[in-house]
Amino acid sequence: MTLLHSLARRLGVARPAETPRWVVLDVESSGLDPATDRLLASAASAVRTDEARPRIALGDSFEVVLRHDAPVADKGNILLHGIGVGAQRRGVDPARALHGFMHYVGASPLIAFHAAFDRALLLRTCDATAITRPSNPWLDLEPLAAVLHPQSRARSLDEWLAQMQIHCAVRHQAAADALATAELLLKLWPAAAAEMGATAGFAAAQKLAARRKWLRL
Repeated sequence: MTLLHSLARRLGVARPAETPRWVVLDVESSGLDPATDRLLASAASAVRTDEARPRIALGDSFEVVLRHDAPVADKGNILLHGIGVGAQRRGVDPARALHGFMHYVGASPLIAFHAAFDRALLLRTCDATAITRPSNPWLDLEPLAAVLHPQSRARSLDEWLAQMQIHCAVRHQAAADALATAELLLKLWPAAAAEMGATAGFAAAQKLAARRKWLRL
C-alpha cells in the first residue's frame, strides 16, 4: 500500500474507483503510417473487471467501416483486411462513425496492441472530422506482455497469439482482432495481477508496462 493510500485510509477517504469497463480496440487502415494513411474500420470489445478476474463482455462490442468516396483501391491492402472498394463506399460517414465509436467507449480506458498506432490514427481522424479528441487513458499490451514474459521472443500480435494459444477467427479483420487482443489481455492478467498485488488495476498495469523501456531487446 502506498503512503498516499495509507493516509487516505486513516482519514477515511476511499481510493478513487477505477471504471470496471475497459475497451480493447483494433483499427484497420490504408497503410502503416498513421500520419498519412486513412482509417478504414474500427472495432472494440469490452472487458469487465468487476469480478474476481477480468472477463470479456461478449454482448458489449462495436464495429464500423468508414465511408470513403475515393476508396483505397490498392489490391495488396484490400487483400490484407478484406475491406474492398464497395465496402468503403457503403461505409458510415466518418464523422458519424467516430461519434458512434466515442459514444460506445465513453469514459472506459482503452487497450490495444501497439497502441500508439491506433491512438495516432484515431486522433487524426477525430481532428479531420471535428470530433473531440478522447482523453481516455491507454494501455499498450505489447510492452506489458514483454515485461511479464521477458524470455519470450514474441514481438508481433501473431507471435503472441500463437504463444498464448489464442485463435483469431479472421486475422486483420478489426472485430476479430479486437476480440483476440482482449483474449490476450485475459491470458496475461494472472501474471500481471501477481506482479501488481493489491494495487492491481488499469493504472497499475500502465506502470507495469512502462518497465518495458528498461528491458534489453
